[in-house]
Amino acid sequence: MVSQFISPDKVGLLGDIPFDFPEGSHAIGRLDNESEGLLIVTTNKKVTRLLFKQNRLHNRSYLVMVQNVVTSETIDQLKAGITIRVKGGENHIIFPVEVKIITEPQKLYSFASDPREQYPHTWLLISITEGKFHQVRKMVLAVRHRCLRLIRLSICDLNLENLPPGKVFEMEENIFFTMLGISSHK
Repeated sequence: MVSQFISPDKVGLLGDIPFDFPEGSHAIGRLDNESEGLLIVTTNKKVTRLLFKQNRLHNRSYLVMVQNVVTSETIDQLKAGITIRVKGGENHIIFPVEVKIITEPQKLYSFASDPREQYPHTWLLISITEGKFHQVRKMVLAVRHRCLRLIRLSICDLNLENLPPGKVFEMEENIFFTMLGISSHK
């Protein structure tokens, strides 16, 4: 599904989830249609500004399955910063907060197995502070590993934990803002 409520294309939408979203609900920090995981849906228009348009950076963690075996040298390359192309052909340097190889990804999040796991692959845990321009996919591609699966596990202290795909967890606004480490009064 795509992380929106309406689309001119015949795709799965947030409105297809069996949940009564309030009027004015919208997704924050969208996931592309090939990604999965934590998605924030809110009616509060301030959330985008508070979370994504201020100087304070917010961690986002992703469980990433990449094609082939990743070496420690590749991990060092990723940690040193990767230059990717963004809209308009500009270069943008991405400095991850953390990159490490994960040998047991199911311990971080319980998910359905992937048939591609029978081929050489590596699971990575990548934490970044921006989350723009499909940067995780572009980062791993820049070091010659195609992203096969991307699962967003967390944004700040909001964690996916074991919330099943397509399920919704409602949270009080004051708890939500506390977990993001931001003031709701800005």
